Amino acid sequence: MRYWTNELWRLGYLAGGFGLIGGLLGFLGWGLALGLALYLFVHLRHLKSLYHWLITNPHEEPPPGDGVWGDLLDRLYRYQKGQRKAQERLRSILNRIQESSEAMRDGLVMLDNHGDMEWWNSAAEQLIGLKVSHDRGQHVTNYLRDPAFIDYFNRLDYREPLTLQSPLSDNLILQVSITLFGDNERLVMARDVTRLYRLEEMRRDFVANVSHELRTPLTVLAGYLETYSDYASDLPPRWQRGLGQMQSQTDRMQHLVEDLLTLSRLETDELSGEGHCLNMPALLEQIREDAAGLSQGRHTFSVEADATLSLCGEEQELRSAISNLVFNAVRYTPEGCHITLRWHATADDLVVEVEDDGDGIDPVHLPRLTERFYRIDKGRSTATGGTGLGLAIVKHVLIRHQGHLDIDSHPGEGARFRCRFPASRRCTPDTR
Repeated sequence: MRYWTNELWRLGYLAGGFGLIGGLLGFLGWGLALGLALYLFVHLRHLKSLYHWLITNPHEEPPPGDGVWGDLLDRLYRYQKGQRKAQERLRSILNRIQESSEAMRDGLVMLDNHGDMEWWNSAAEQLIGLKVSHDRGQHVTNYLRDPAFIDYFNRLDYREPLTLQSPLSDNLILQVSITLFGDNERLVMARDVTRLYRLEEMRRDFVANVSHELRTPLTVLAGYLETYSDYASDLPPRWQRGLGQMQSQTDRMQHLVEDLLTLSRLETDELSGEGHCLNMPALLEQIREDAAGLSQGRHTFSVEADATLSLCGEEQELRSAISNLVFNAVRYTPEGCHITLRWHATADDLVVEVEDDGDGIDPVHLPRLTERFYRIDKGRSTATGGTGLGLAIVKHVLIRHQGHLDIDSHPGEGARFRCRFPASRRCTPDTR
């Protein structure tokens, strides 16, 4: 404010002084015009100095100036100096980020809001084969053309990573995950999981082969035990008890082998097409009848199904998944509990719910319930004949149908298992 006051005084001195001289000489107007012209000339000279400084050497000291121009030049110089320091600090941070990214073994690819590749580290060049010379600015799906990746990229559901083969080699297996940030920009991370993939493949093959090998001897044992049981009354009591235990354990082993074979098939086989349009109310009613037979009157059941909704999927797989949830509710809830089966739609997805009013589950166990052989109470699971694979089967069936399992439970408040399917799997039954 002080500088503007001084400028006004300077203008007043020039205009008044030259006006006074012009008035004494009889040229008042010319005197005032000459004073204003001199004032304008001084400002134009400072403006020219400012322009020349900004164009030629803005990083040097500003040109000398007085009054408001001196203050303006000083402020501009301090502002530019602060901006240069901020830029240097940001440049240093970016360099550190790039250096740390270059040190990573995982490939990083930064995409703009259109999906075009802006930057990547050297690991991405080794894992994916990107080249700065001709790949920068290309859309990521022009390079990663695997249909599974294109669907994953466009679906915008990045909660789970995707496993696929590298464009460089079919023997290189990558785990790809995408993170959204900024204005719909994406960060793609590619990790070499070839070794883990091969180990998992070996595990699946081992489980499948062992299960197949066990099936035959178990079938033979079960057959002989069934034959012997026809003459159990002729055996001593101790032998009768041993025969019953052998039959029970053989049945349990057969169930375990069947569940292992089911899991192996779900992991290795491709889902054949989109499936069929299923009458879900009828399917839930059939499962309710099976569960009532298993319960033998110890529980009550109800079905709440929207008859206008149908689901596209594989009937046998979905029947197996939902039956596992309902049969678990029968096995692990006390007598007198009520079990409800629901089928409805939300704003985002289609939902099958299995709810009970039993003892509930401690939330600490919920993240691990779908793991193979995980049991909350090992003794109780053995007594009820569970194999520890039911929820793992449910999880894999839902994955094959682009769905996922939500579990909501607290001790003393029962449990609710929700099978969520994308709305795209809603279908219209063929009534022909």
